[in-house]
Amino acid sequence: MIYRPTIGLEIHAELKTRTKMFCDSANNPDEERSNVNVCPVCMAHPGTLPVINRDAVRHILRIGSAIKGRLADVSEFDRKSYFYPDIPKGYQISQYEHPLVSGGELAGVAITRVHLEEDTARSTHSGGKSLVDFNRAGIPLMELVTEPVLHDAEAAGRFARELQLLLRTLGASGANLEKGEMRIEANISVSNEEGRYGTKVEVKNINSFRSVERAIAFEIKRQVDLLEGGGKVMQETRGWDEAKQVTFHQRFKEGSADYRYFPEPDLPKLSISEIPEFSGESIGASLPELPWDRRERYMRTYALKESDVPYLCATPERSSFFDAVAAALEGDQTLTTLAANYIVSDLAGIYAKRGEELTLDPIAFSKLIRLVGANDLSSRGAKDTLLILVERGGDPEAIAKEHGLIQSHDAGALLVAVQGVLKEEIKAVEEYKAGKGAALQYLLGKSMKATKGAGNPAILRELIIRELS
Repeated sequence: MIYRPTIGLEIHAELKTRTKMFCDSANNPDEERSNVNVCPVCMAHPGTLPVINRDAVRHILRIGSAIKGRLADVSEFDRKSYFYPDIPKGYQISQYEHPLVSGGELAGVAITRVHLEEDTARSTHSGGKSLVDFNRAGIPLMELVTEPVLHDAEAAGRFARELQLLLRTLGASGANLEKGEMRIEANISVSNEEGRYGTKVEVKNINSFRSVERAIAFEIKRQVDLLEGGGKVMQETRGWDEAKQVTFHQRFKEGSADYRYFPEPDLPKLSISEIPEFSGESIGASLPELPWDRRERYMRTYALKESDVPYLCATPERSSFFDAVAAALEGDQTLTTLAANYIVSDLAGIYAKRGEELTLDPIAFSKLIRLVGANDLSSRGAKDTLLILVERGGDPEAIAKEHGLIQSHDAGALLVAVQGVLKEEIKAVEEYKAGKGAALQYLLGKSMKATKGAGNPAILRELIIRELS
């Protein structure tokens, strides 16, 4: 029997703002001390009143504009009631019937809504005790909900990666999964009936893109196996155990009625259309170049290989670096394409080993590319120079000269080296004269070695052919 999976994603992301969602406490996700960024409002002391964070609203509207969603004319906040130690008020201020953004599309996936709410505190459990850190309580939190239109784990992973890139490009969120700044929940069902959904299971506690794909794949198989064995899928919330690579039961899933949503009485309705800076035109004009537009520009302008573009566009830092290099190379397409090749192959490998994001000075890197383009540096010499440049910085030409990597164009000096090789490699000379093309490459390699890699290969090749003609 064939089962068709259906997947919808709910993704939360902490927004970059100076203060929390409804108070003046600092929004500092990197704070290591517990319970210092708190105040009577975010701790829900009696008599306190929330005030809406303007920057958080603007972030959501910019996200909505980027995905071509419908920006609300009027929006409001609601109370979502549930009781847990990490909810100081006993309810969460969220949005339900009137979100800031409705509809839209990202990476070919239809979006249901994007709304704004406050984050919960952070609970830790150890040694039979539970501790709560309220630094995170009240931090502005985006929630984006997709339509149930995904059908495999890989597509879900691609969507989540594209959303992370968009959030970083907009400066809306750091969206680091390992820090909990971006959290992914997947709603998964399987059905063997065309046009019908199966029973939905929510999987939480997923903290990496690879885990998203693995958790979804596991849950699809678990549900299929359960149905094939005559069992019944229950609507529930399950967690993901990274160590065991399995999902596990947490609780039976609540419905919207269980949360007892009603309009937040302490906050006014937001008349978005009456705020000039929140108009669709103003929000649209504030957007930077979006990731998909940047990919298309790179392909069109620099004739890059399709396989090179994902790395260059994977983070705003890489894109900014490549754009700065292209500007330093003054639009020379040949040199810029060469630069892209070195970034994607050599630089990517160097920084991957260091476990760091690309931070090299783009001006210094562009100078190295000019040296390669002018045949002053061989490919091998460029790789050696680049490694030193990343480790200690400096001027690439000075580094290359210091290590004897600058290629010689002195035909007279190179001729002496070639003649010495030809005298020693009699067998290879005879093979070349007998028509064996591989002998030429062998003699060229020996000549490069004789010049300690400093000989220009094109000149050496020409000299060898001339001497043996």
